[in-house]
Amino acid sequence: MNDSLSRLLQRRSVPTRWLGEPGPSELEIETLLKVASRVPDHGKLVPWRFILIQGEARQRLGEVLATAFQADNPEAGEDKIVTERERFAQAPLVVAVVSRVVPHVKIPDWEQVLSAGAVCMNLLTGATLLGYGASWLTGWAAFDRRVLDALKLTPEERIAGFIHIGTAKETPGDRDRPSFDDIVTRF
Repeated sequence: MNDSLSRLLQRRSVPTRWLGEPGPSELEIETLLKVASRVPDHGKLVPWRFILIQGEARQRLGEVLATAFQADNPEAGEDKIVTERERFAQAPLVVAVVSRVVPHVKIPDWEQVLSAGAVCMNLLTGATLLGYGASWLTGWAAFDRRVLDALKLTPEERIAGFIHIGTAKETPGDRDRPSFDDIVTRF
């Protein structure tokens, strides 16, 4: 078995609290985005785009989250507000994958949304192959209009995922995987 397959067989999501510096270099980020873009895309519609959140932008987005969370939860304790403020501050790089359906007579919306999901998975795979830890998350922030407005999403766009990437400070244990008998049938 080659090294790439061996790494992919060990791939697992790394909790964001376990992701730290160093993050990918600019060349590695460019490579990751190229890898992410090489997904099935029926009709070449490119129904997705990227927003890179790194450096100080992580704290700016955290302030948006803290403000929105506090407005919706005025009784929340300071610890909960801090959790929201720090949600994007742990991993050195967060890639917001934005999904946008392009109206098309032959290409259904569902295929376009799946293409954005494939972009997210390619980011995770690429990060794994470069030796980084990563996690694909959404959470309330992916659906909150105040957050989407801060990220400059149009009303037609949605967050397919926030991909957090960094160096794993700890390696999570593997979870139970389904047996082939439970997930595989033959026609």
